[in-house]
Amino acid sequence: EVHLVESGGALVQPGESLRLSCAASGFTFSSCVMTWVRQTPGKGLEWISAVNEDGDTAIYADSVKGRFIISRDNAENTLYLQMSSLAPEDTAIYYCAAGFRVSSSAVRSSDLYDYWGQGTQVTVSS
Repeated sequence: EVHLVESGGALVQPGESLRLSCAASGFTFSSCVMTWVRQTPGKGLEWISAVNEDGDTAIYADSVKGRFIISRDNAENTLYLQMSSLAPEDTAIYYCAAGFRVSSSAVRSSDLYDYWGQGTQVTVSS
């Protein structure tokens, strides 16, 4: 059975940092492109970052570029998102997702991912 379990969400103050984790099981993690997507009530789903199967190529949305770092540990079947300089507009539910056949030109397309986690809440507020 496939599982993607996000963790690490919390209430933090503006300017602080946070690291999210996504533990994968039930499929070949190292064969998947992995992505982080967030959802807010007002903006809907927003793709924020993706990393290729080997972990040596990452891409970011402009809204998080320079502040967030995506990484993966294929030996541990875990995806990470290191978030720094957090701002209130980063408040959202953060989801990880895995895709088997996501080309490099299509990583921003959330509907191409096969498996999704249940999400973890990040709240940035003073």
